[in-house]
Parts: sequence; structure tokens; C-alpha cells
Amino acid sequence: MGLFQDFIDRLSGKYVLHTPHGDFNLARNSDRKKLRKIMVDIQRTTDSLTRQDLGDWRRAWQMAINVDSPDRLRLYQVYRDVEIDAHLSGCVEQRKGFVLSRSFKLVTPDGDENEEAMDYFDQAWFKQLMRYALDSIYWGHSLIELGDVISTENGLLTLDGVTLIDRRHVIPEYHRVVRNMGDDWKSGIDYHEAPFANQVIEAGQPTDLGLYLKAAQQTIPKKNAMGFWDTFTEIFGMPMRIAKTTSRDEKDISRLQKVLDLMGSTQSGVMPEGTEIEIVESSKGDAFNVYDRRIDRANSELSKLIIGQTMTIEDGSSLSQSETHLKVFENLVEADCDLIRDLVNTQLIPRLITMGFPLKGLRFDWDYSIDYTPEQQVAYETMVLNNYDVEPSYFEDKYGMPVGKRRNNAPVAPPEPPQGDEKPEGEEMPTGEQNSLQAANVHPFFA
Repeated sequence: MGLFQDFIDRLSGKYVLHTPHGDFNLARNSDRKKLRKIMVDIQRTTDSLTRQDLGDWRRAWQMAINVDSPDRLRLYQVYRDVEIDAHLSGCVEQRKGFVLSRSFKLVTPDGDENEEAMDYFDQAWFKQLMRYALDSIYWGHSLIELGDVISTENGLLTLDGVTLIDRRHVIPEYHRVVRNMGDDWKSGIDYHEAPFANQVIEAGQPTDLGLYLKAAQQTIPKKNAMGFWDTFTEIFGMPMRIAKTTSRDEKDISRLQKVLDLMGSTQSGVMPEGTEIEIVESSKGDAFNVYDRRIDRANSELSKLIIGQTMTIEDGSSLSQSETHLKVFENLVEADCDLIRDLVNTQLIPRLITMGFPLKGLRFDWDYSIDYTPEQQVAYETMVLNNYDVEPSYFEDKYGMPVGKRRNNAPVAPPEPPQGDEKPEGEEMPTGEQNSLQAANVHPFFA
């Protein structure tokens, strides 16, 4: 049973929950699933009907930083509106993708990699946990509940999933979960106490409101600019059609109105005598500079906010500038990687150990050695081969090819030239053949 459901049970004092949608026996799995479904449906309906402006954003921010009674409900409504911006989503997914694609490992205190323990983390629940943790960078504090421990077909311990506790029910400043959205934090349950403390993971600081707080300043005006541009297009984008008629017959006027409505597709019509149709062209032509440039500015500001620069997601022509911008972006990715590493080592692994996972003494770290480019890998392995003896099994495991005994890489010394008038015994070998023979005895690993 999940944290939120346990919380409902404790507050209600019994297993029958009375709601406007009916009574639910919380001891039954079927009723609990129905209750979750109703809650999800209500949340989605509420979110879809909200529309925000900068006034809502400022009021929501003020409510969220209230010391006595912090309330983030309205701020999360603004964030829901911010999240659907296409350019912002692209920046966020690019930054998250670089972290999620990184290779990681579990190491002992001596730095040795434990490959068997990797099976416990190479699971869908862990990847989802990392996504939730990275979302805290943008949404602010996130509370993640670990699922129940189960066994796979091979007897491997794993979790049946992870769940993001609805942020609207969490008061992170006082580490409380409340039953109803908007309830006073004092009526909530402290998730730092048992039995909840060992079941939840906290991502982000309690007072952190996330980057979407700053992004809202650009996404809201951007949506307004796009809406105004659509209105401009409707009014001035198409010529206005004006019909003048001397007829006072309602049927003639109605038929004339239908002709005007259909002119965009038919361009023909039958009208009474004395009818004139005038098409007035618009002289307004500055919509591009007014609206498009404002949208571009919003996009560039969002790029700088999320990925620290613009050239890795927008157009750029300078190679040197692109490399500099990429370095800035990589620094942000490294900071996100540190967030994941600290969260796993300080919170996740200790909780998994209490659940029975054999992870004691292991530490999570990123495996940068696997992330070399092919050119870097060749240079690295060449340097090692030139200075140390490497077991053939290394190349067999890495490249999947059989490797025999290593050839002698030492070049054969050329024969000493004859002294004075002396000639070498036997037939003299041509110089070209000598060079070919010497070259045949030199076998560098990387040609």
C-alpha cells in the first residue's frame, strides 16, 4: 500500500472512506484502484481548465513563499501551463537526455566495480526515479515513494515501481503530506518519521521552487504574443469583403451573406441587381517584427535559462563559439549528474539496504571511461599498450573478438653497412626488399 493511501487510512481512522463519489473499502485492492482513478481524473480536468497570466504568476509566487502557511497550489497551476511550451520542453529534454544516457557503475570502497550489483539498478524503476529526480530541477522539491520489494523470475530483488507523490499534497518546508489540497500543514503527516522515512526519496531542497518559476516570465508573454498574432492574422491577414445592395428583401440579403461566406472556396455567386462587392486589402505589414521577434527573444531567454546558452539548440555559425557554448552546457550536465549521484548514495542505497538489497559498502558513480569517443579510445588504448602489458581478455571482452598472443612490436634493427671495400657475403638483397622485410616484423595494434 502506498504512502498516500496509508495516509488516508490513518486520517480516516477506518478502512471505509466516504467521498462524494461513493464509499470505498480501502482494504480491497479494487476499491483502492477506483479511488486512485477518480483522483487522477479530477486532477486532469482541473489542470486542463486553467489559464495563467503574469498576475497569477506573481500572486502564486507570493503564496508559495509565505513563511507561516506556504501554499504552492497556484504556482503548480502556473507550472502546468509553462510545461507545455514546445521550445522549453526541447531544452529540458536535451539537458535530461545527456544525464540519462550516461553510463554508471557501483564500486567498492577500493574503487573496484561490482558488476553483479549493477543488475539491481539496471531496472525500469531506477530510470524512472532518475527522471523524477531531474524534474525537481524545474518543478522544485519532489517527493518520490519507493514501491514494494518483489522478486524477478531469476530470483533477483527489485521494486515494483516508484511513484511521485502529488506535489499539491506536499508541504516540503515542514516535511508534511496533507490529505486535501490546501489543508493546513499542521494537519499533515510528517514523512520524516517512521514508517514513511524509509520509503520516500527527497529530490531538491525544501524551499526550492525550480527553474519554471523564472521560465514563466517568458512562456506566458510568449503565449500571449502568439495569440495576438493569430488575432492579427484573422483581422488583417485576409482581405475584407464588403457587399452593397439596394434590395431590402430578407431572402436576398441572406443569400448574399451566404455568397460572401462561401467566396473563399467558390469565388462565385448569384446576386440581385444593384449589388456591389468590394474587397479591401490590409496595409498592415509589421506583424513579423512585432510578434515574431518577441517570440524569438522569449525562446533565446529560455535557452539561456535551461541549457546556459543558445547555440546547441538554435542556429549558430561560429565553430569556436559553438564549442564554448557546448562547454557551458556540459557544466550544467555535470551538475545534474552530481545531483543524481548524491541522491543515490545518501538516500536510495541506504533505503534499499534496509529493504534487504545486498548493497552494503557499495557506492554509485558515473562511468566516464565508457563515454570516450572512438578517437579518444584509440589514443587511450595506444598509450597504455606502448607502456604496459595488457591481458588479451580485455580486448576479447570489449570488442568481442578472439585475441591470440601479442606480436612483437619491437622494430628489427637494420644490418650494419659494410666497412671500407668489404662486401657482404652472399648475394646482396635489394634495398626495397630489406625495407619490406623490416616492415613485416612491425605490427602496431592500431593501424
